[in-house]
Order: sequence, then structure tokens, then C-alpha cells
Amino acid sequence: MTKAELKKRVCEAIDKRAEEIIAVGDFMFNNPELGYKEHKASSLVEEKFKALGLEYRKGLALTGLKARLRGRKSNLSVAVMGEMDAVVCHDHPNADPTTGASHSCGHNAQTAMMLGVAMGLVDSGVMNELDGDVVLFALPAEEFVELDYRQKLRREGKIQFLGGKQELIALGEFDDVDMAMMCHSASETPERVMLIPEPGIGSNGFIGKAIKYVGKEAHAGGAPHQGVNALNAAMLGLMGIHANRETFKDADSIRVHPIITKGGDLVNIVPADVRIETYVRGRSIDAIMDASKKVNRALEAGAMAVGAEVIIDEIPGYLPLLNDEKMTKLFADNCAELLGEEGVRTGEPMGGSTDMGDITHIMPGIHPMVGGVAGRAHARDYMIVDPDMAYVIPAKAMAMTVIDLLYDDAALGRKIKEEFKPVMTKEEYLAMWDELIHGK
Repeated sequence: MTKAELKKRVCEAIDKRAEEIIAVGDFMFNNPELGYKEHKASSLVEEKFKALGLEYRKGLALTGLKARLRGRKSNLSVAVMGEMDAVVCHDHPNADPTTGASHSCGHNAQTAMMLGVAMGLVDSGVMNELDGDVVLFALPAEEFVELDYRQKLRREGKIQFLGGKQELIALGEFDDVDMAMMCHSASETPERVMLIPEPGIGSNGFIGKAIKYVGKEAHAGGAPHQGVNALNAAMLGLMGIHANRETFKDADSIRVHPIITKGGDLVNIVPADVRIETYVRGRSIDAIMDASKKVNRALEAGAMAVGAEVIIDEIPGYLPLLNDEKMTKLFADNCAELLGEEGVRTGEPMGGSTDMGDITHIMPGIHPMVGGVAGRAHARDYMIVDPDMAYVIPAKAMAMTVIDLLYDDAALGRKIKEEFKPVMTKEEYLAMWDELIHGK
């Protein structure tokens, strides 16, 4: 059977499941959960994996799942992934009233897409014509939120990393994967379009910081001279960061955006415990690390100015996204077949970050953006307005790309793998973050 015939069969199979795929996305949209707590989503994915007769494992990185679809040969392993977690946006009309969790970033669509790929490949029977395997991941905790909670999980030994893909890398769950793909919903893009990234950098990377200023409490009205004001130290530290902004190169796209999460205890007590969280984002690892040193220097200077102490807890963030050129071209060609040339556009690099960047430093991967969504990302007006575009069409495009990679002895996929030059090995990747945390 020709490759074109296989693609036609898988697309027809996905179309027959369109209502079910959309129902998955809608269920998750109405039942948002935060990272490492995606129990409803995980149960739904497990139900679908069982119904498809897939061999799978669950409880990976607490809530993740992994299934494998086997081809007639296993010459190559391609991962198709979907994230399950939400962000916090209390004002979103579909937010969880207790947690504020909201799918105002589109991860509900990713899970629906991933399951759509699974349904199409199983129902069509095309795996019997392909010479490689497909690994299906339902992934936890991409959004870098609730840092205190995740740090607690780490201290308890339940996780090593705050990001789900990072954790699965450390657990060895990507050791049997050769390349990976996923799609992400775009914001303010209601039209039927795929935004294809230019090869190379697709997003910023970042490292996180949890900062604690320690001062000395005293009566704020009666004896402030007996205290050491940790809030003043923090404010000076933040002003020091601002004073460094002109030293950041435009090409490095450095972003530092701290928030004060605790400013003291009572208004009539000199603040002795002040907390800050921040990211340091940038286009490359070197740029991030350079900016990080400047940020730390500024934070330390704030403490020194008033005689306070500062404790900076470095948190492994995400690496910049590196979209593989050859995989990107395959995906774009399939999108053009589905949507016409007018439905394929070049996407701008993301100012945000994703742990898909970590994957793409180790193996070939792609992370294109999908239309069908109105409203701003992470905001109250974010809505799916074209479910077919948001859920179903990306599933077809990914399934078609899987066929390209695994057809004819998986020749094209194996060629991409052989020509790929990883930025680092898994071991080097883990050692890099270990050095950041422990200074080893």
C-alpha cells in the first residue's frame, strides 16, 4: 500500500472518531487540573488506552501515562505527546472554583490530539504497514507553577524535577524513544491555520529562582532601629535587577519577571521574612546563565545594603526549543495537504518556555502551533472556537507525519535520526542541572 493510501486511511479513521476526540478536549477544558495532580485527565486517558487495546503504563511522574503501538518492525520509535495540566486563572469562566485551575493554554487540546492519533492509527490498521513503533505519552506538569508545592514533592523524594518531561527524562522513559512530536494551541488565532516554526530556536528557555530575604523583626513604630528590614532588601534587589536590564543583549531575548509572594507578616512588625519568585528567560543556555549571574549579584547586593541575608534556591527550568528542520518540513507538507498552502504560516519564536525544549536538546522534535483558539494565552478570554481545528486536524497532521517517518523500513525517520546532532546526551543534560542546583 502506498504512503498516500495509508495517510488517507488514517485521516478517514480520525474523522470517524471526531466527536469522541472533541469530547475528550471538552471534558478536560471543563475539568482543569494543575500539574502533578491531573487525576481526572489521567483516568480519562487510561480509559481510552484500554478501549483501544493498548499496552500502557501509568503513574509515571505521578500522573503520566505511556503506551506503545507496535509496527510490523521496530526500526524506530516516534513519540506523540499531549500535556494534561492547566494554569491558574481564577477569572476564567471554566476555572475550577477551588484551585483556580484553567485550561487557558490549550493542554486539553493536546491530550485530545494525542488520543486522536492513537485512534486513527489503531482503527485504520496502518501500523501493520509501518516499520517502527509509536509511543504515546500523556504528560504531567508542563506549566511551571505552584513552585512551593512541587519543591515539597521534590524534598519528599516523589519527583526530581518540577517539569513533567524533565522528570520523565530522568526516569528513563525517553530512553526507548528516537524522536518526538506534539502540537500546542496558539493564542488569538481563531482561523484554520498551522503556525510552523522556523528551524532552530522556537522558544525561550529559563531557570527559576525561589528567593528568601531574612531580616530581623522589631516593632515597626516603636523600635524600627532594632530590626533589619527584609522588604527593603528585596526592593533594593529588584531595583538592582532593573539596573542590569540595559546590559541584556536584544538578540538574547532576556526576560526577568519577579513577583513578591510574601512581603512580611504584619504591618506593625519590621518584615523579617520576604519571598520572591522569578524566572530568568533567554534564547540560549549561555545567555540565560550570564543573565542569571547578574540577577543573583543584584539580589545579593540588596541584602548587603541593609545587613539582611538572602537565600537563592536555583530551580531547573526549561531549555530553549530547537525544532528539527526535517521533521518540521514533513509536518508542514502534511498541514498544507489538509489546509491548503494558505493554511500554513511561519510562526514567531515564543517568548514563553516549554519543557519540550529539553527533549529537543536530546533528540529530534517539533512543537508547531495550532489555530482554532480565540483570546489571550493564560487569560480569562481564552476559548476553543473551532474544535475541529483545535483537536482533530492536528491529530491528522501528526498521524500523517508518523507515516512519513515509519514507512518503507522507517527509512526517512532513520535518516533524520542518523543526521541529528544532539546538543547534549541525557547524562550531560542531567549533569548540567545537577551543577546548577548543587554547584558541583
